[in-house]
Amino acid sequence: MSTDTPSGEPLQERVWRNARLACMVRGAADIGLIARGAILVRGERIAFAGDERDLPPGGPASRESIDCEGRLITPGLIDCHTHLIHAGHRAHEFEQRLRGVSYQEIAETGGGILSTVRATRAATTAQLLTESLPRLDALLAEGVTTIEVKSGYGLELGAERRMLEAARELGRLRPVQVHTTFLGAHAVPPETANDADGSLDEVARNMLPTLASEGLVDSVDGFCERIAFSPAQIARVFAVAAALGIRVRLHADQFSNSGGARVAAAHAALSADHLEFTDEPGVVALARAGTVAVLLPGAFYFLRERNPPPVELLRRHGVGMAVATDCNPGTSPLTSLLLALNMAATQFGLTVAECLAGATREAARALGMQRDIGTLEAGKYADLAIWNVEDPAELVYRMGFNPLHARIWRGR
Repeated sequence: MSTDTPSGEPLQERVWRNARLACMVRGAADIGLIARGAILVRGERIAFAGDERDLPPGGPASRESIDCEGRLITPGLIDCHTHLIHAGHRAHEFEQRLRGVSYQEIAETGGGILSTVRATRAATTAQLLTESLPRLDALLAEGVTTIEVKSGYGLELGAERRMLEAARELGRLRPVQVHTTFLGAHAVPPETANDADGSLDEVARNMLPTLASEGLVDSVDGFCERIAFSPAQIARVFAVAAALGIRVRLHADQFSNSGGARVAAAHAALSADHLEFTDEPGVVALARAGTVAVLLPGAFYFLRERNPPPVELLRRHGVGMAVATDCNPGTSPLTSLLLALNMAATQFGLTVAECLAGATREAARALGMQRDIGTLEAGKYADLAIWNVEDPAELVYRMGFNPLHARIWRGR
């Protein structure tokens, strides 16, 4: 690795010493804990992560040293499934559900996603940023260094573009990596309410190619469910994504076993998300495809669902499990990834190690970014979270408490 910048100036070296490292490397025992570790960073990347006794030598003039005083360092957290960019809220629908109205009933009477579509279409890019930045800041304050942000509340080209432009702008306004996902196949727009196939024609033939050509799309998503789109309809969009060389992910089997997991696997999806009603053949398909299962306990909790994802089947077949907030206005108004980890443990039965991997290594895999982030290894970006905890389990155990000491993004 070069130690010079393009201008020829030496890269700054920093070393974080006297730390406990949760390296999260796949294949290592549990979380890969190193009791007295050090991380050496050159520029934006990790040059060494391991036992402090093996730290490469360096002179005091060329290296800044930070004493971590025994604190825990994990990879920076990754929220790999959010709908962070939107306008308005749906507190009134929350009240309806408290009175016993189902999510599906609300959606069928013009509420749900379409309620947020109306508000988002009316908002400018600047207004979307104003509403979304506080949500992002709450996540960054808990050690998040990479976030996925979906479109899908525009459902027409101009509004979808504004959402994705706002998502890109988040990464310029804050020190965070933003992965953008085009979710044009989120719902049937109101102007084509009785023509799902016609709305997908617009998504596949116009919106996706146009937005991809403008550099706004890192991945493509869809909502495969009886209140949204069928497997055959989703396959049409995914075929266009494949032709454009863009990886896909899928909202799958959240409210029924609609075959979403198998659709995701058939298209080599990066992730299949929700999965509350996925059966064993669906899990086997995910395992064979190497698709990550993204578990979203915030929506499960908020909707008071009773059928959890098949965690034991996912374990048995070796499917990686990520955990995310699903931050959105209707079913998971959650801006705490730490709380999502607690929910994944208490509601779904994940272990502490599975939860921490779910917000680091497996979340990186769900974004196709595992070469650069997700573990503490030489060559990866120096995205770190430093915690005031005695036991790594505290990151999952505590509720409403933020023990972050410092957040490091790209070595800064």
